[in-house]
Amino acid sequence: MRIRVHSINSNMKLGLFFLCLIMLFNGVGQGVLGNSKNPILVNSPDGKVNLKLDYENNGFTYQLYWDGELLVKSSLISLISGVELDISTTTSRTVDENWKPVWGQFSSIRNLFNETTILLNNEGVEVSLICRVFNNGIAFRFISNKNDLIKEAAYRCDFNLPENSSIYFPFGEREPEGPIDVREAVGPIKLPVVVELSSGKHLSLMESDLYSAHGFGVMNFHREQDLLYSSNRVETTTGDITTPWRVILFEEAIGNLLTNTVLLNLATPNQLDDVSWVKPGITLWDWRVHGYEAPDGFQYGINTESYLRFIDFAAENGIDYFLIDDAWYTEIREGHIEHSDKLNLSKVIEYAEERGVDLLLYYDRRKGSYGDENLFNHYQQLGMKGIKYGFMKEDVSFTRKAIELSAESGLLINFHDSPVPFTGISRTFPNAITKEYCHAQLDARRTFTPDTFIKMALINAIQGPLDMNNGNFDIIGINSGKRDKGPRKTGTYHSTVVAEAARTLIIFSGLVCLPDAPESYRAKHDLFEFIKQQPVGKWDETEVLHGKMGAYISTARRYGQQWFIGSAASQKGATLDIELDFLSEGKTYQITYYEDSDQTHYISNPEAYIVRRGTVKKGDVINLYMAPGGGHCMWIRP
Repeated sequence: MRIRVHSINSNMKLGLFFLCLIMLFNGVGQGVLGNSKNPILVNSPDGKVNLKLDYENNGFTYQLYWDGELLVKSSLISLISGVELDISTTTSRTVDENWKPVWGQFSSIRNLFNETTILLNNEGVEVSLICRVFNNGIAFRFISNKNDLIKEAAYRCDFNLPENSSIYFPFGEREPEGPIDVREAVGPIKLPVVVELSSGKHLSLMESDLYSAHGFGVMNFHREQDLLYSSNRVETTTGDITTPWRVILFEEAIGNLLTNTVLLNLATPNQLDDVSWVKPGITLWDWRVHGYEAPDGFQYGINTESYLRFIDFAAENGIDYFLIDDAWYTEIREGHIEHSDKLNLSKVIEYAEERGVDLLLYYDRRKGSYGDENLFNHYQQLGMKGIKYGFMKEDVSFTRKAIELSAESGLLINFHDSPVPFTGISRTFPNAITKEYCHAQLDARRTFTPDTFIKMALINAIQGPLDMNNGNFDIIGINSGKRDKGPRKTGTYHSTVVAEAARTLIIFSGLVCLPDAPESYRAKHDLFEFIKQQPVGKWDETEVLHGKMGAYISTARRYGQQWFIGSAASQKGATLDIELDFLSEGKTYQITYYEDSDQTHYISNPEAYIVRRGTVKKGDVINLYMAPGGGHCMWIRP
């Protein structure tokens, strides 16, 4: 066997250790491993990441170092048990390529990694372990050619973290858990797990490309004594085995986990021949507006006139979509959806077409089955551009099929109500536009606070686009309890209007779903400008400028020569310095600030805000103020 050893970090603490490994590998014969106890070393392209693998007793253990620091102590990774396998060959390669996503946080993504594939063999039974090492992440995947092994498959990856590590993880429609010592964590532990090391570095424990891992269910984490381990439920007993990628991301700053592209690079490439119909954008949404009384006395509800008003506002403001949620139908059965007599859906569809606004429709599996093989074609025949699919549950094969069928019918799909995370799916099927893998606005308001938002922005969003329904402007009205589907308890919606605007940018999604009434946005049209000017999903570049768990987050996104910057603070408020060193040299830019006032407060005065304009240039520093529970927005253009 010949191991390709890339340049390694010259850190003095590990220099001698790695030198010994290289000397050891140089004595191994080409093509075949003479001694299975020899460790295997895979380094990152920049030489700073060192992955060490040991194979003994038919199992692998790995250790991970970054810039000389031990990130993961000796940990098991395995697929099968009870089968005697020996390492027969290893192969290595380096990949350095660029690819363009259909939509996303970047217009171009670099895919750079070193890879070693270890082949284990015994009398025709072959199992390969593929190890990829990026400059800011590592990934493992097993592939087996024997379908009779799947009955014994137990895909497991341990994460033996250093002492004094704290972890965070999502907790359904409640505030994410953490910080928690690994030894005190209890289930359910969902991905992504975010790890804060005592050194200040940050990890995220993840998976990618579940789409191509047929037979495997949703990844979950468990605690065993002092370590975490992950497992995937096996749903089927037929077919060859391709596991999901087990992934560890690592960054100095926690916010950089949100822009780490390793998960997308690991995903199966785009499967759609024609993507011209896949258009990210902004949508209005009716569900949370029911019961709202407009200034002219009109009361919104499930009726034709309400929906025509939404469509008019969308057309006037260049908003791409209008989403009609539950209650547009009364019954679902095989091959039939009974429309509600409260509205004339045909008239709404015709009017939207006349006004150039595309429609999205909700579907709830719990209310009956139309027949999923025909459902998406039916939505297409209605003239819909997308489907919001509720209550899919953690059914991987069912979700996978829904994504494929919706693509065949030219429909965007937005999964709600505890969806399968399917990390990286927006690359594979760009029509998978977003999902509610979070605590959405106005759901179970007892657990949603400004702190909760920041935690979800730094944890849940790592797995991909989120539909969080940010952007309420009539906060006082919502808190009064006069809406049909407002907070369960009055006065518990804690935010500011500027924070709401900022959140539409901070939370990345291919579909930004606005939950408030047209009149609410019209009344604050100068602030609404920040939202409607965003080229949602068409970003050229994204950077998280500041991020601190439960304290604040500040995100900048570029489209051409325009920059949009959104920041949000916890209940304590915050001040941050934004250095405009990303602007071009020698140019003067217009800037619009959308700010909390000195009187703004997320409870007592949530709708006070200021809009002002000025000019800036490269090198300027903006000292921004955010009220308690507040936010700050900037729109910069030449």
